[in-house]
Amino acid sequence: MEVDERIVAVQAILRCDEPTARRLDAALTYQHVPAKQVIAAQGDRSAHCWFVVDGAVRVHSFGIDGQRQQLAQHGPGELFGAYPEPTIHRAEILALAATHLLRAEARTLAALAAEHAQIGSAMAILLARQLDMALDRMVARTTYSAAGRVYAQLAQLAGDANRIAPPPIVTTLALSANTTRETASRALAALIRRGIVRRTDEELTILAPRMLQELIY
Repeated sequence: MEVDERIVAVQAILRCDEPTARRLDAALTYQHVPAKQVIAAQGDRSAHCWFVVDGAVRVHSFGIDGQRQQLAQHGPGELFGAYPEPTIHRAEILALAATHLLRAEARTLAALAAEHAQIGSAMAILLARQLDMALDRMVARTTYSAAGRVYAQLAQLAGDANRIAPPPIVTTLALSANTTRETASRALAALIRRGIVRRTDEELTILAPRMLQELIY
């Protein structure tokens, strides 16, 4: 990724002016991660914070019984890793697709946030937004049915465009909704059968967003 591309990406993620973006860029390292590659292992020391420019990463943990549970998924404009101090990775972080990242050392990024108001404000907004998303996931897991969690995940992935391209893999969808592959497959098949969604090899389209929302319980 060229310097000018990084500057544009930093401005878009942190919503800062160009001089501030260039100041921050000096502390960033570009990293391209192929699909399915582990970025960090559970239990490793974590001294860096990553910004997602393009692609997606999944955060999942392994329990003492070896079962894997998805904790979060991060896409463009989001961050993950250590901040403001180094820590230990509580979970494994895996690239779902070919992913472009900008990496900063945690203490360096925290110092820049303390020195520059635009960077500090942007980090606060990013972290607050991700906390809100985490709370949404906690509510979904504790109050929704298994199928309801699948429907909520589809609605989140589709966003305002009501479209997911390429279409979600059922196994990944099940992990995101904290349910089994069979349950996710049945829930998706029911939506297709009722004409609420349409799935092709290229995309999944939500044809009746209001009906989908009514099924989330």
